[in-house]
Amino acid sequence: MANLQETLAQATQEVINQPLQVNLSSLAIALILASFLAYLLGKMYVRYGTSLSNRIKFSGNFVMLCATTTLIITVVKSSLALSLGLVGALSIIRFRTAIKEPEELAYLFFVIAIGLGLGASQFLITIIAFVIISVLIVIRSWTHKKEESQNLFISINIKNSKDATLKQITDILKQNCYAVSLKRFDQTEDNALETSFLIDIPSLDALENIKRDILKVSRSASISYLDKSGIS
Repeated sequence: MANLQETLAQATQEVINQPLQVNLSSLAIALILASFLAYLLGKMYVRYGTSLSNRIKFSGNFVMLCATTTLIITVVKSSLALSLGLVGALSIIRFRTAIKEPEELAYLFFVIAIGLGLGASQFLITIIAFVIISVLIVIRSWTHKKEESQNLFISINIKNSKDATLKQITDILKQNCYAVSLKRFDQTEDNALETSFLIDIPSLDALENIKRDILKVSRSASISYLDKSGIS
């Protein structure tokens, strides 16, 4: 029994003292590929994504996240001790940034998957998978019913809040838009109603429908639109 314990202790010590062997040329190639693929994915997310969030700002994190994942996997795979240590470290790390839309989470997993594959030196498999998934994303965008959709900021001001309520305005927007997100709501001292929404419209014709329905509720309403890309 004592011999077995000594053997286990010796084996554990050998694992801990195992020298770290990292191929610098392989690491450099992996980091370059990770940065390049993450950059391309960011451009695809901005072009083909459908989330209402600021896609340009969100995609700016892809390169750093992918390169960091690649570095971690490259270093960890060469040492069992570091692998075990990473498990313990990850158990106390929490990702506290709110992910509001499933699409954002899907792209984050894609970025991490690229980093994992390149960090494990599976360059060919990772590149092939990236190409196939990218093609599927493009095809999905072509066949999606929201292919003509556009994100806009809409500001609706009503001089007399007795003419319309926030619920009435929101219901009109929901009837004509794919998605509606309230960004600002104010009721001034002179009883005026000021609201701002981020909307995803199916086509420009929906703007006319919104204007017509809002004016039916209140003839004193003023409506203004702003392309989201103008303030990203």
